[in-house]
This record gives sequence, structure tokens and C-alpha cells, in this order.
Amino acid sequence: MSDLEGQQLTAAQRAALDAELADMEGPQRKAAVDAIATARAFGDLSENFEYHAAKNEQGLLEARITRLQHKLQHAVIVEHTSTDSVGVGSIVEIEDEQGERMEIEISSVGGVSPTSPLGGALMGAAVGEGVDVPAPRGSWRATVVSIRAA
Repeated sequence: MSDLEGQQLTAAQRAALDAELADMEGPQRKAAVDAIATARAFGDLSENFEYHAAKNEQGLLEARITRLQHKLQHAVIVEHTSTDSVGVGSIVEIEDEQGERMEIEISSVGGVSPTSPLGGALMGAAVGEGVDVPAPRGSWRATVVSIRAA
């Protein structure tokens, strides 16, 4: 599955992305256009660093908007409310082999992706279950301490 197609999102995650897109398409886009207009007023465009920087920022913004629109169009909305097993939208507390604990959210938006090594290892795991997490320097073991819905 590509990074942009068929990502699983909860309704709350989709709403956050919708809000981010609205901000990009509204105030951020207007600010980019205003920055270009201001820089254009400085004169000769061939040597106008501010103009070229503003155009570059506008291009990056438009690329982010396109990627976000594509992600939203192809997203699969899921609602994982079970605390019996880990799924998209779960907040999971895990403990590693050294006894260190961490809390993570399984999410394609701002959390641990369900397709990442850690997310993939945790998907479907239950409380008390140990999972092997593949890593570049060898796998490590994590135990699920608790699961709650986001």
C-alpha cells in the first residue's frame, strides 16, 4: 500500500486533516499570494531573492495541499473502539525489555503508523501479549500494558 492510498483513519483523524486542509487552502494560500505580491513590488524579479523564495514556498504549499487532498480522497474510515486488541485509533501503553514504558497512538496521522514496524507488530495484540518489533539493529520485544480507544 502506498503512503497516500488507502490509509486507515478514524473519524477524528479525518476531521483534523479536513481542518488542516481548510487552513492551507484558505489563510495559508492567501498569505503565500500576499508574500509574492509584496516581493514583486521590490523590483527586478531576476535578482529578487524574496520573490523566488515566496514562489518556492507557494509551490511547496500547493504540493502539500495536493498530497493532503489525495490522502483524504483515498482514506478508509475505521472506528476501532475495542480495548481487547490494538487497532487504528488505539492508544497503547507498551513496556520494553528494560522495563521502560511508552504510550503511543496507532494512527496514520500524528502517531505510529499501523504499517510501521512498531505499529504492524502491535496491530491485533492484546493486553499482556508480547510482540517482536523488527529494527535495523535486530528486533526488540514489547509487551502491551494497556489499550484504550482514542
